Amino acid sequence: MSAGPGCEPCTKRPRWGASATSPPAASDARSSPRRQRRVLDPKDAPVQFRVPPSSGCVPGRAVPHRGSTTSLVFKQKSITSWMDTKGIKTAESERKEQCEIKHQRTDRKIPKYIPPHLSPDKKWLGTPIEEMRRMPGCGIQLPLLRPSANHTVTIRVDLLRAGEVPKPFPTHCKDLWDNKHVKMPCSEQNLYPVEDENGERTAGSRWELIQTALLNKFTRPQNLKDAILKYNVAYSKKWDFTALVDFWDKVLEEAEAQHLYQSILPDMVKIALCLPNICTQPIPLLKQKMNHSITMSQEQIASLLANAFFCTFPRRNAKMRSEYSSYPDINFNRLFEGRSSRKPEKLKTLFCYFRRVTEKKPTGLVTFTRQSLEDFPEWERCENPLTRLHVTYEGTIEGSGQGMLQVDFANRFVGGGVTSAGLVQEEIRFLINPELIVSRLFTEVLDHNECLIITGTEQYSEYTGYAETYRWARSHEDGSERDDWQRRCTEIVAIDALHFRRYLDQFVPEKIRRELNKAYCGFLRPGVSSENLSAVATGNWGCGAFGGDARLKALLQILAAAVTERDVVYFTFGDSELMRDIYSMHTFLRERRLTVGEVYKLLLRYYNEECRNCSTPGPDIKLYPFIYHAVESSAEAASQPGQRPGA
Repeated sequence: MSAGPGCEPCTKRPRWGASATSPPAASDARSSPRRQRRVLDPKDAPVQFRVPPSSGCVPGRAVPHRGSTTSLVFKQKSITSWMDTKGIKTAESERKEQCEIKHQRTDRKIPKYIPPHLSPDKKWLGTPIEEMRRMPGCGIQLPLLRPSANHTVTIRVDLLRAGEVPKPFPTHCKDLWDNKHVKMPCSEQNLYPVEDENGERTAGSRWELIQTALLNKFTRPQNLKDAILKYNVAYSKKWDFTALVDFWDKVLEEAEAQHLYQSILPDMVKIALCLPNICTQPIPLLKQKMNHSITMSQEQIASLLANAFFCTFPRRNAKMRSEYSSYPDINFNRLFEGRSSRKPEKLKTLFCYFRRVTEKKPTGLVTFTRQSLEDFPEWERCENPLTRLHVTYEGTIEGSGQGMLQVDFANRFVGGGVTSAGLVQEEIRFLINPELIVSRLFTEVLDHNECLIITGTEQYSEYTGYAETYRWARSHEDGSERDDWQRRCTEIVAIDALHFRRYLDQFVPEKIRRELNKAYCGFLRPGVSSENLSAVATGNWGCGAFGGDARLKALLQILAAAVTERDVVYFTFGDSELMRDIYSMHTFLRERRLTVGEVYKLLLRYYNEECRNCSTPGPDIKLYPFIYHAVESSAEAASQPGQRPGA
């Protein structure tokens, strides 16, 4: 979707406000000492393929893992049950057996699997993307929108009409100042100390102070800085506005700066100060372990984000051990600091959004759902076959994945560094769909068994580049259809991957299971049939700065999608070799009809045989060649009488 930089001439409106190879062959590693260890752990046991397990997942459904919801440690059988029934072997007998096995292996012809050659001209591989399910075509008929114990709805559902701005509910503002709801800037409980004419300290209304400060005219960046610090006195010597000043004085042309302070900022002030009339219902905090949804209007979100820009939210600036320390930042003060070249492009993208929503009120709704699961599959027992795959090195999740479940490679604090210096996949998505940013107001840090699902946000900007090369390109008109709740048919799921400082750590079984469970949580929609589930549009989740291996992460997402009965559309973001590798592996596994459980056991074998005792930063044999070799070896062993399968 990324487009080239905009080249529209600056007239009355600012530019930034105008509408307008094959996988490597399997290595010969049978003579490696690491492969000769006696199998004592049940997870080390050889995988036998094409033999259905005696029990496991019902086809199309995952067997839940009962018990503790937070523990990701495997259940282990007594280790003695896996030893020789005639008694425990001595070290000498163990050594002799290993020598015998080693001798036998050197006499055998070791199979090497080389994936079929794929044309380097192919831009995509697998199932044509046109055949993948998308919303709204595959979706179910939505029930009538109604508030409930686990669904907060902040608008009048009886007056919801297509093309009309939703009416807030209730009619008059209801204020709650407690630890279960967002503390609002306009609350009567939002007080600050003042001195009266007698010099005595008393409590004044911070909202009145905010209104007085923001109603002053802004003709210079210093005016805006002074206004924000007037009701954030405690931070007057801590907050830095260099990025904002540089943007105003050095980046904007004269006509653009004039349009900013004469039109855009006053309109932003107006919608910010309308907060008590627009957001009349207390907004619940989406805390850990909650399964709860919040549906609000795009207009309400615009008012909340305008307040975030002007840094009006109370109790959200302190850090360690503070009331909101387990929540992301919401006030934009960190966006205004420093001299990073990223900040001007971020500000252009956000001002484009604010210009659009203040010139013409948006008419839709957005739903934020925190999903927290207690039960997960016993992955080694899952009999689900792999689902379909489309993999491409062209396109983007938001561009080519319209109508699909679009994965946000999230930080556990949703939005990551969007309001500071971050500018990779998650931050970019939050910038071009700024309504996502409001989730930071009420979403507590995600736990290992949780995700955040956002349905209905609108894309307002197009961009080019990534990180340091990111550039705002132009305003974007979102053509996505709306569902019966007047939400854009754009479903985004925030799932946070683990951060691996050591490459080998990600292959530890507990880490593998954690990442599978996280993806499973994000892809699962309880009670929805597979034909009503859109494909997952994803990519190199948890790679890059988080240290994930792209080939492992692709395979984990493919397994999680199979158990949740979703197809996968995978974007490698320009990496054609990765595209071919993922396709070749997926095709190999599908042709041999390996189940999710069998592939999972191969991942455990890879750790035990190649990673657990590895003394180098990375194993000698990479994951995909190992899988090719292990499956082919097992097939050959099974076809030879007297040979131990999987040896």
